[in-house]
Amino acid sequence: MRNLDQRNQIIEYSLKLNSTNLSPLRSGNISLRGKENNVEGYLITPSGKKYETLKPEDIVFMGLNEDEKKVSNNKPSSEWRFHRDIYSNKKEAQAIVHAHSPHATAVSSHGKPIPSFHYMIALAGGDDIKCAEYATFGTEELSKNVIKALENRSACLMSNHGQVAFGKNLEDAFELAQEIENICHQYTIALKLGQPKILSFEEMKKVLDKTKNYKKG
Repeated sequence: MRNLDQRNQIIEYSLKLNSTNLSPLRSGNISLRGKENNVEGYLITPSGKKYETLKPEDIVFMGLNEDEKKVSNNKPSSEWRFHRDIYSNKKEAQAIVHAHSPHATAVSSHGKPIPSFHYMIALAGGDDIKCAEYATFGTEELSKNVIKALENRSACLMSNHGQVAFGKNLEDAFELAQEIENICHQYTIALKLGQPKILSFEEMKKVLDKTKNYKKG
């Protein structure tokens, strides 16, 4: 079977979505950039299957230039469009994690960006974390909204839905999704005490320069 290592890695991190409570039951999805039969594309979790039942052959290959270039009897995740469009628009994206994590989903229901109440906001790539406008799941409209919210960012919230993060590998993308969930948890606590102090643009610029080397070494 082609890309067996990648398929097994997707299953490994899909199980982590459940075990870390980043996304319960069948919710969320994971993908990895890949190639099959000289077709550029990505491997993605199937639609509607519990992660604990996944087998390598269940993972679906999708071509970047074709809606469904698949080598599986399974349907791809209903969110395959924004995975495809992230890979098409973000050459640095090698892996994507989409989660319905509790605190990120709660914050996303307000449809607003998360301001720089904490310097770790910079891990998503800017001085705030954008929130994509709401659209029905699986639609082209939602994909366009996500791409817009990810401009100069590597993660964003999705209004009334959850979050999405990408990285140079699955470990990197999954860790960023965990960071976003933690930031959202902290933000909900901060709001209970009132409006938090927001770090200045100048301070966040310093932080953004520092975080370029945050994960190195």
